[in-house]
Amino acid sequence: MGLRSKHYEALLGENLGSVGWLEIVTENYLVPGGKPLHYLARLREHYPMVMHGVSLSIASNEPLDFDYLRAVRALAERLQVRWISDHLCWTGVDGINLHDLMPVPFTGEALRHLAARIRDVQDFLGRRILIENVSSYLTYRASDMTEWQFLSALTTEADCLLLLDVNNIYVSSVNHGFDPLAFIDGIPVERVQQFHLAGHSKVDAHLIDTHDAPIIPEVWALYAAAVQRFGAGSTMIERDANIPELGELLDELDHARLLARQTEVRAA
Repeated sequence: MGLRSKHYEALLGENLGSVGWLEIVTENYLVPGGKPLHYLARLREHYPMVMHGVSLSIASNEPLDFDYLRAVRALAERLQVRWISDHLCWTGVDGINLHDLMPVPFTGEALRHLAARIRDVQDFLGRRILIENVSSYLTYRASDMTEWQFLSALTTEADCLLLLDVNNIYVSSVNHGFDPLAFIDGIPVERVQQFHLAGHSKVDAHLIDTHDAPIIPEVWALYAAAVQRFGAGSTMIERDANIPELGELLDELDHARLLARQTEVRAA
């Protein structure tokens, strides 16, 4: 599950062992010292960890921030994390942070630009990274391929891996009117390392990836389809607002485990 400060004590207490691993938001732990790092060190004694960033801005035209990457590398080495992920997006322009994950045009030019930058990041970090598909609310007229075609080509060209966000696939499929199963079927099996599950909100005609609600049945069904294609890979649940007590999220984790087992049994 995603590590949130509300659950620090519960994860160190009676629920110890009920979660298989933790995903941390990278930027929350790049500061020197303080309470977050204190808890992180204690939790790392009990849980494997992965890092999930929101500031790489890999699709930007601005130079890569190697000071940021140096801090990411140091934290990853300190925690001995299993992997590092970030988003297929850009987050600002001309030094201004938009505090959002902005989508990219799915073109050959963008593909070459992104692949080169991902390779540079991987060379600097000394490991392959995971790139996550984001939810989106607009498309580009310039796009000349689907998102899944773009991701398939990008992961091959950059030799990176995918963090497949199932909720984001569903949200974008409703917003843009495509078949979410076509998205899943178009992704190379060998590139998927991790799944994200989350809730979302409906605002007028759009779905918004808010991470503030339980996972809906349609997303669970799409997750089952993903497990059928890719296997029951590492799966985690994101909740960033209206965060409930740990027990409610553990129930969702248990449901994910059960659904994955049932799907694998049916596929066998």
